[in-house]
Amino acid sequence: MTIRVSVVENIMSANDQLADTNRARFDAAGVFAINLMASPGAGKTSLITRTIEALRGDFRIAAVDGDIATTIDADRVAALGVPAVQINTGGSCHLDAVMLQSALPQLPLDALDLLIVENVGNLVCPAAFRLGVHLDVLIASVPEGDDKPYKYPTMYRGVDALVLNKMDVLPAFDFNVDYFHRGVEALNPGLAFFPLSCKTGAGMDAWFAWLREQIAAYQS
Repeated sequence: MTIRVSVVENIMSANDQLADTNRARFDAAGVFAINLMASPGAGKTSLITRTIEALRGDFRIAAVDGDIATTIDADRVAALGVPAVQINTGGSCHLDAVMLQSALPQLPLDALDLLIVENVGNLVCPAAFRLGVHLDVLIASVPEGDDKPYKYPTMYRGVDALVLNKMDVLPAFDFNVDYFHRGVEALNPGLAFFPLSCKTGAGMDAWFAWLREQIAAYQS
């Protein structure tokens, strides 16, 4: 057991060191980086494409998409005319700092303002591995149920902002927004919270405005 703990600690320490290297690289290039995490199907790629469409007139944007297989998500992003790199993890349930570092040479960092990283769909593993980004954002969705903050506290506790997607289907599900938000507040008081619908666009202006503020604060 002692050996196992030692090995895990060494792995996490090495990852943290590489995450710091990634952060230094972003800062040297003046790139604001965010990490989007969620369950499969919550709407990570939809939020990315909507965000690119809304902000690309003011910021130079690129994306890194993490998935176990395929280039489907990166292809959707690249179709918008922005640089996109796909990382296939080959079975790993998360991105780590090494994987992200391997993607950076494929991006024109010196010509970017914003890098959006789409993590692998999972509510457990991604929370444990720092990437070196400036903000971690969690996307929840109405069809997943309102109990997720209570069942996955580590993920909700460690993020800088929370998007609740698919509000357009709220009438069709037994989802109590107040109950959900109480669970979030117990873990992460005052967390920036954005109920919205990527499909209809309702509520997205608040998300765009907040992200613009974060980028502007970073660049100032």
